[in-house]
Amino acid sequence: MRKITVTLPAAVLALTGLVAPAHAVPVHAVPVHAVPVHAVRAHPAQTHAAPAHAAPAHAVPAPKVTATEAYLVDATGGTVLYARRETRRAPVASLTKIMTAYVVRRSAGLDDVVTISAADVRHAASGGAMRAGLRAGERLTVRDLLHALLLPSGADAAAALARRYGPGVKRFVARMNTTAAALGMRDTRYTNPDGMPSPGGGGRSTARDQVALAQQALRDPALAQIVRTERYAMTRTAAHRAHVWRNSNRLVPGEAVGLKTGYTRAAGFCLLFAAVHAGRTYIGALLGERTDAARYRTARTLLTLPALTTP
Repeated sequence: MRKITVTLPAAVLALTGLVAPAHAVPVHAVPVHAVPVHAVRAHPAQTHAAPAHAAPAHAVPAPKVTATEAYLVDATGGTVLYARRETRRAPVASLTKIMTAYVVRRSAGLDDVVTISAADVRHAASGGAMRAGLRAGERLTVRDLLHALLLPSGADAAAALARRYGPGVKRFVARMNTTAAALGMRDTRYTNPDGMPSPGGGGRSTARDQVALAQQALRDPALAQIVRTERYAMTRTAAHRAHVWRNSNRLVPGEAVGLKTGYTRAAGFCLLFAAVHAGRTYIGALLGERTDAARYRTARTLLTLPALTTP
């Protein structure tokens, strides 16, 4: 029997009190129409300029934001706290893997077993992507692979999941785009399940669409738990090697409850993050940051806004 160790930040306020179910989440489990009317929509009926209500109700110091595109919302109340080029389409690198995980959860059970193929491993190695260290022939559960996908950002895990649940990468990417459209992410187009550059320039999205996706992903108890996990360890068994994966998001633990980092030369340093302050959930997206340190500095700056704007 294998032993799995999951490390969660002790101070994190859980977004849900539910235990992640072992069965798949059906596509209707998180319907678009189930989002409260005050929730942030991916594509509200307004121009692509920053909404008039984006500014806080009373004056606060302007935050120093160095990201090319940035967006922060109070997801509990639906208020936009900060918007900068939030509708500009740009590469999002490994933020793509949040959609990959979301699509997998629509059809896969957490205890389903996936066998890693040589092609999965070659794909990640040949593209120079981040890898979870998977090897051909290993058999891992979907739960394991979602941790491999979202913590160390394993492109090998993305390839295995897409191959199994497309079935095939091409069909899986089609499912990603269909899901994006269903969620109102009309400025988003995916070209692969890992966010790496591809022929034709690769996928594109916006900071606003990414925040809308994060809001939906956090409604899934399993995904909400995974993205706030600091460390996931698996002991060796007959099915797989020992693995230890750590969250690439340096805001976890303590400062955030997820979600995902991303980087390519074209996308710059990206960050999709969520935090809880005074019982309210705040979700933000940063695209096109210049350095790894800058994305965390900017995120921390934006996360001071709730304290400044709360009466």
